[in-house]
Amino acid sequence: MEALIPVINKLQDVFNTVGADVIHLPQIVVVGTQSSGKSSVLESLVGRDILPRGTGIVTRRPLILQLVHIDSEDCKKTSEENGNITVTSVISGISEEPIHLKIFSPHVVNLTLVDLPGITKLPVGDQPKDIELQIKELIFKYISNPNSIILAVTAANTDMATSEALKVAREVDPDGRRTLAVVTKLDLMDAGTDAMDVLMGRVIPVKLGIIGVVNRSQLDINQKKLVADATRDEYAFLQKRYPSLANRNGTKYLARTLNRLLMHHIRDCLPELKTRINVLAAQYQSLLNSYGEPVDDKSSTLLQLITKFAAEYCHTIEGTAKYIETTELCGGARICYIFHETFGRTLESVDPLGGLTTIDVLTAIRNATGPRPALFVPEVSFELLVKRQVKRLEEPSLRCVELVHEEMQRIIQHCSNYSTQELLRFPKLHDAIVEVVTSLLRKRLPVTNEMVHNLVAIELAYINTKHPDFADACGIMNNNIEEQRRNRMRDLPSAVPRDKVQSVSMTYFFLLFLVPGFNRFPTTIAHKDSIQAAAGGSQSGNAGEQTDSGTGNWRGMLKKGEDGPAGDRAMLQYPVPASPQRGHAVNLLDVPVPVSRRLSAREQRDCEVIERLIKSYFLIVRKNIQDSVPKAVMHFLVNHVKDCLQSELVGQLYKAGLLDDLLTESEDMAQRRNEAADMLKALQKASQVIAEIRETHLW
Repeated sequence: MEALIPVINKLQDVFNTVGADVIHLPQIVVVGTQSSGKSSVLESLVGRDILPRGTGIVTRRPLILQLVHIDSEDCKKTSEENGNITVTSVISGISEEPIHLKIFSPHVVNLTLVDLPGITKLPVGDQPKDIELQIKELIFKYISNPNSIILAVTAANTDMATSEALKVAREVDPDGRRTLAVVTKLDLMDAGTDAMDVLMGRVIPVKLGIIGVVNRSQLDINQKKLVADATRDEYAFLQKRYPSLANRNGTKYLARTLNRLLMHHIRDCLPELKTRINVLAAQYQSLLNSYGEPVDDKSSTLLQLITKFAAEYCHTIEGTAKYIETTELCGGARICYIFHETFGRTLESVDPLGGLTTIDVLTAIRNATGPRPALFVPEVSFELLVKRQVKRLEEPSLRCVELVHEEMQRIIQHCSNYSTQELLRFPKLHDAIVEVVTSLLRKRLPVTNEMVHNLVAIELAYINTKHPDFADACGIMNNNIEEQRRNRMRDLPSAVPRDKVQSVSMTYFFLLFLVPGFNRFPTTIAHKDSIQAAAGGSQSGNAGEQTDSGTGNWRGMLKKGEDGPAGDRAMLQYPVPASPQRGHAVNLLDVPVPVSRRLSAREQRDCEVIERLIKSYFLIVRKNIQDSVPKAVMHFLVNHVKDCLQSELVGQLYKAGLLDDLLTESEDMAQRRNEAADMLKALQKASQVIAEIRETHLW
């Protein structure tokens, strides 16, 4: 088990060459306030005066101290090989760059210690104003390492409850599982007081224990008192003042305790440390592979990168890429979503009669007849209105093309980030590839838009009323109209003869289409008489009642049309003429526009016919567009780019005059490659060092 600490020392030597902080090695971190006696404790453990002394902050950089126990005969040889200790330059602030010091001696135990600057509150002399913050940040960097043991140093002549060392230790180690307290300057306590309660753990308990030591005074140091003599005097003092605790305190006991704690701590951390080193080695190997080797054959390298990018771009569209996104849709999956979800739902949300009012339909019907009243609904009005509605499908179709184009552009970035990381080595090549692909997509966009525009234009060019689906819809509608006509005939009162009804109905039919202003204006008495005469007219004195009853004459039919369901449709808004006096006819030339009224039954029926036909035909066209637009986008944009991408890249970039410029690495790429290679070597060496440990060393 003694071999564990030298293993950690070897690992520290390995990682010193790369300055790595990715591996948290087991070590003992010494923390304390300024002038608390930290340096004296370390010198007592080493047995030599090795640390600078003075007022203020003396330790300004972390000192990693490795104590290596060797035999006496090897001591002289080792000291000659290692030479003298080099003193570092003086700095005014605090530096995170550590100083590494290795001590070989037969008088030490195997230990790895880190001495940190003492905690201070106020800047002195040339110290920066934030000196306290700098020191605490440095201390937390080391004691936050879960594999470190915290050696909290506190002077005995201060209140233990105000110990800054224990305070910062508790912030990162609240349970105290890796904190050991050291009480220094036991000989400087006030007369009549002792540290018995503190050393027994009655004031502040510490799980790893509390050990008291006696330091050399400044007078002892000035008089060149040896560390060995100070250790002897320390033992005598403990025997005299704390005889019951003498064998559990002192520098020698502290050294043995630290050695034991560190060995057991290393044993507990070693399995996780080994796993961590192996994982990091695999990661740095992958990182180094992504950086690639220095380019020898530029022509071959350029062709390989272009081919790989084109292949990954196509694989991303086809869904066979090596790196598949798990957080969002990408590539071909997103294109499919655009076709069948975004575009499909957008088309389904388009109302076949959206933006089309009943007045628009009626106006189109009347405009299509010209100056001649029509006996039937003109077909031109249907064609005019249905083209207007079909035209509304063009905008969502073009938007579908735009969305697919944007996704094709996003695939470039996806391939650059995940699939072809080698391109990051050559930023100019990466930018050139992006430009070529973007240009290719830009050239295909107007071609695809034109095709989609033509698809809608094709539907507008010929309204196929003989379409099977449209013919079936018309047949069903005609059957419904005929059935409604029969139902109306059945609803007529039985007292009215069928021939009379037919005669009156035919008369009304001809009056509706042939008499200007009929069923549009309040009727004059002269009109009323002429209508009654045309209807067969031998009527009794209750002619007015028959007129209002709506059982067979046109007046009743008009009233029924106004009060029935037809009255709930649209209303024509026109100026109202002045009411004529009784017995006088209305001058139609004085009223060029019909009065405000509800749609007649005939007008409502015509509008409903046109609306049903528009809806039926619109659904047919929408189905065609929903099927043909994705096919056009795939052919003219997606598949064309897939087929031509590699040839386009080769034709634009694979040129002798561009090789040197395109394959120029970024400025920091060589440095990053060297750093990754050094770290990989260090991790592989560390793995070999740990592998040399036998199981017998762990127990």
